[in-house]
Amino acid sequence: MKKSLITMAALAMLAGCSLAPVYERPAQPVAQAWPAGDAYKGVPAAAADAKPVSEIQWREYFADDRLRKVIALALANNRDLRVSVLNIEKAKAQYNIDSAALLPKLSANVGQNASRTPGTMTGTGEAAINRQYSGGLAMASYELDFFGKIRNLSEAGLQTYLGTEEARRAQQITLVAEVANAYLTLIADQQRLKLAAETLQSQQTSYDLSKKRFDSGVTSGVDMYEAQTSVEAARGDMAVYTAQVALDQNALTLLVGGSVPADLLPVGEPGAVTQMAAIPAGLPSDLLQDRPDVQEAERALRAANANIGVARAAFFPSISLTASGGSASNSLSGLFKAGSSTWSFIPQINLPIFDGGVNRANLNIAKANRDISVAQYEKAIQVAFREVADALAQRGTLDQRIAAQQALVDAAEKSFRIHEARYRKGADSYLNALVSQRALYAAQQGLITARLGKSSNAVTLYKVLGGGWQPEV
Repeated sequence: MKKSLITMAALAMLAGCSLAPVYERPAQPVAQAWPAGDAYKGVPAAAADAKPVSEIQWREYFADDRLRKVIALALANNRDLRVSVLNIEKAKAQYNIDSAALLPKLSANVGQNASRTPGTMTGTGEAAINRQYSGGLAMASYELDFFGKIRNLSEAGLQTYLGTEEARRAQQITLVAEVANAYLTLIADQQRLKLAAETLQSQQTSYDLSKKRFDSGVTSGVDMYEAQTSVEAARGDMAVYTAQVALDQNALTLLVGGSVPADLLPVGEPGAVTQMAAIPAGLPSDLLQDRPDVQEAERALRAANANIGVARAAFFPSISLTASGGSASNSLSGLFKAGSSTWSFIPQINLPIFDGGVNRANLNIAKANRDISVAQYEKAIQVAFREVADALAQRGTLDQRIAAQQALVDAAEKSFRIHEARYRKGADSYLNALVSQRALYAAQQGLITARLGKSSNAVTLYKVLGGGWQPEV
């Protein structure tokens, strides 16, 4: 028995050869620098020692305290994120199953084998009952991993498990960004609703004045009806944005996974919701590796690489060992007495000779899957680069757009005030005042949209650079 155990240990120590290709990270199929041009001139550059965005906690990045609390609620209650966490547990359990194959499985057993022989088959003419008792340890068929098949299966399981962790991190980044953008959109629509209400009040005043003038015969009905069109348009916008605010709240409730407390809802003032991120220092190929979705794609590539080793090992002999040891006796009282020991040792070698090309086909499938994973990894890098470049292009022109829109609002407001004053003094028709008022209203709406774009861009840039996933809640 000792010699058999020594032999098993020696064979296990010999196991260690792996037929999987040596993993090498594919070259990054993107430029070595971020895009440059007029669209990117307004992007501030980060200091060389600036903290990478991926290391900035989302609690540090989002300045609004109510928004931070809403994000925390979403991270605790969102069902999509909960599914991602459960997928991690599932993949971890599967990895434990795969890695368990590296170790032999021992079991203890005690049993009885009883049989009855009829009297017609015994020499005495009487029926006989024979009993045999056994007990000990048994090792089920254990495959020696000479060519790395089991270790590569375990490696593929490990990479799949780690990939689900990266997927969870990517899901958390997306959730944080979606909650922030939903919060910002709610603020913008509250501002639009407020603007529509103020416009309705102003136009109602103008309409009342026009109606009085019409009733007194000072003006024709044209001015009154033109003023009424403006009132009804503002009333329609009030209804639209009232519904839109409710829809925004419903979207936020879904993301949070439950009702958002009233004291955490925004009140229409954007404030300092985010801290604007500067352009990241470093090369794109280095920064993009911080994104969980890119890391997930690389984990899938590593798993596919390990599966090639599994497929190659099928061409070589496999050795499995089965062993047991213990005691045996024809009486229960003598089961563990001296001289009752028993053991068995059954090594088996399986050498593939002809399989109709199955092993070759499986190897080709594994290689094709590896090539697919390479393409998917490269695509993930390219998509990440494009998303960051798009966010930077938007960022570089946002300040100019907001400044231009603010100037447009100021000019439209002055024009409207002049035309309104002239109309009230009877020096001008209401049509000119109406046109200038509508221009002002459109410019104010555009300014709200531009400011929302700037805040949303800050969230997007933070997301596409891989920030905000750290599990700190």
